[in-house]
Amino acid sequence: MDKQTGKTVLVLGANSDVAKAAIKLYIKKGYKVIAASRSTGELESFAAGFQVTNDQALVDWEGSYRMIQVLYAGAVSILNRIVMDKDNDHLERIIGLSSLSGVRGRKSNFIYGSTKSAFTQYLAGLRQYLFPRRVVVNAIVAGYIRSKLTAGLDLPESLLLEPSFVAHAVVNAGKSFVIIPGWKWKLIYRVLKYSPETLVARLP
Repeated sequence: MDKQTGKTVLVLGANSDVAKAAIKLYIKKGYKVIAASRSTGELESFAAGFQVTNDQALVDWEGSYRMIQVLYAGAVSILNRIVMDKDNDHLERIIGLSSLSGVRGRKSNFIYGSTKSAFTQYLAGLRQYLFPRRVVVNAIVAGYIRSKLTAGLDLPESLLLEPSFVAHAVVNAGKSFVIIPGWKWKLIYRVLKYSPETLVARLP
């Protein structure tokens, strides 16, 4: 185990696969970890995420609204409280897990993607807001992660990221705002971000 840091890290959505892997890495580094989820009674089984298909979301507002609540509103409501806590003068860093789905609107997942896009923009503004306090804010913009949420989906095996790989990017985040785990996803990010609309419209 690394030398004790004397620092505490709060992990929200602690039942996600990435969060659990990150918790193990933080503990190895000597951090004290506080694990939190929306349902503490189900901490061992609840996944801190929710997603329905775009077709489902278009006809089922409850599904859309729950994605907004879980993937955006829930995180923002807690982070706002943490940031505005006048007694929290030891805050050093905030890391949010976003997604490449939020880089560009695509016809196959624009409702889910919109929640991730909104969260990334929230983190970007929060980074500027906290700059005078020297608090670093990072956005982990990840591709497909092998997790409970992606189990059963028809995804390219070669593009799936292991939760431990993404967790390593979280725990070892530097000062850059956007952090993209995996060289393949770095390339995909650039294609999505800078391709003309006519090309993006042909994507699934």
